[in-house]
Amino acid sequence: MSQKTTFLELYLIRHGATEWSENGRHTGTTDLSLTDLGKKQSELLKKRLVQEKFTKIFCSPLKRALETCKLCGYDPMINPDLREWNYGQYEGLTTQQIHEKNPTWNIFENGAPGGESPQQIASRAHHFLHQVHSLEGKVAIFSHAHFLRIFATVWLGALPAFGNELTLSPASLSILGYERLTRVIICWNDIGHLGIS
Repeated sequence: MSQKTTFLELYLIRHGATEWSENGRHTGTTDLSLTDLGKKQSELLKKRLVQEKFTKIFCSPLKRALETCKLCGYDPMINPDLREWNYGQYEGLTTQQIHEKNPTWNIFENGAPGGESPQQIASRAHHFLHQVHSLEGKVAIFSHAHFLRIFATVWLGALPAFGNELTLSPASLSILGYERLTRVIICWNDIGHLGIS
């Protein structure tokens, strides 16, 4: 008798552009709204997602993710685990500004002083995954770049540092799922719907 496998695909959706994402500034707990560009990206994302039938839709409580989700036409379940990394003393700074203070800094290895460590983010990701891993069908998750990169490492059973190898653009779509019983990345950082080559 063959083992029954559950069909589950997790659609990871990064929010559209904000003023700080356009300027390369680390945006964790600062609750920014989308820019006009971010709203346009969300409308294009809606056209990509309209063909999907989601069994559940989850969203970070932060405005930029919620606005993206609402512009896509969804009324999500808010989950605080999905909020972005708390960057502590590095909130609002660009990577260049941080490297002027600490040239070897890497968020996925060092975390943020006065904020969260990679292990704390991975713990939040594990907690959320525990809530959704038994669901079936397609599940939409509207969240943030650094959190979703760590979430992908948790899905794959990799170390948080592997998140450094994954990039996520604003309003991008990535899909996690299974090949037989193995957890895999089905697609990553898809921005084809934005018309960017």
